[in-house]
Amino acid sequence: MKVTGSHQRGGDTLLPPGKLPLKILDRLLKRYTSSGNGVVVGPSIGIDAAVIRLGDRYLIAKTDPITFVARDIGLYAIHINANDIAVMGGRPRWFLATILLPEKGSTARSVERIFSQLSSACKSIGITLCGGHTEVTIGLERPIIIGQMLGEVKREKLITAAGARVGDDIILTKGIAIEGTSIIAREMGGELKKRFTNTFIKRCIGFTMRPGISVVKDAEIALKKGNVHAMHDPTEGGLATGLYELATASKVGAVIEGDAIPVLPECRRLCDYFGIDPVGLIASGALLMTVDPGSSDTVLKGLRRGGITAAVIGKVVAKRQGIKISEDGRKRPLRPFERDEITKVLS
Repeated sequence: MKVTGSHQRGGDTLLPPGKLPLKILDRLLKRYTSSGNGVVVGPSIGIDAAVIRLGDRYLIAKTDPITFVARDIGLYAIHINANDIAVMGGRPRWFLATILLPEKGSTARSVERIFSQLSSACKSIGITLCGGHTEVTIGLERPIIIGQMLGEVKREKLITAAGARVGDDIILTKGIAIEGTSIIAREMGGELKKRFTNTFIKRCIGFTMRPGISVVKDAEIALKKGNVHAMHDPTEGGLATGLYELATASKVGAVIEGDAIPVLPECRRLCDYFGIDPVGLIASGALLMTVDPGSSDTVLKGLRRGGITAAVIGKVVAKRQGIKISEDGRKRPLRPFERDEITKVLS
């Protein structure tokens, strides 16, 4: 696994596309953010959303942009933001969207298509589209949506990525990398037609709906069926970065069984074609959780009854043991990807 480093120019650091390097982000969060005014959970590595005390309940607030796709961007915006409410035990309720459109090619019809997608996706999981801002923006090559999702949770039902305990089983739902596979098929269809059939490409594109990029149902079932201690939504940087973020938030380590990671066959084929690593590919649609080993079987059975595949992929261990992946009888460090593998394809 290769981690792309930063580059130096003129004494400063040039940053690669994608999430900020975690060390830089951690320093900025610690220096410039603060708690207070009812903030129960503030920003830190691995924490999916902010939590604010509001009467007898908590308000969960999340913002996330959609930058890699143009087609079906509204669907992505809703589900990606809703996921981060669900993994904190909450119910996503209200959505606001900042829609930035490129000056070239934007039409009234294309804008309405985005609004229609947002509306349909909201209705599918009971969310109200209640506000935002829309403009045509100079300098953009493709539309961007910055979503703001609000949800709520009972105080005693709140869960975060910081709750993992030594000895927990690590469970992953569906497989990797649902979102990455769909995006590559959408954006690189012209090249893929040289090697793959139209049926295969369409199936990959359809991953947004089946198996789906939403983990709202996954989280609801898991929380009802077992003793879940932590949940996280692996997105940019893939499963490897998601595991690192969860372990960092919980101050633990992890040992992952490489052969147990469910890599979707279509994902494997596309990754082999482009020479990229599936564990570093944007992975929305899979839910990562740590569960008391005594209730793992119950959680897995409940998910299967709900039509969701899942597997135990490893164990939570003490922090001093680090984060490792076991393959062919050998353990090696599993490090976060500072640059999502998909950027190697799209750039």
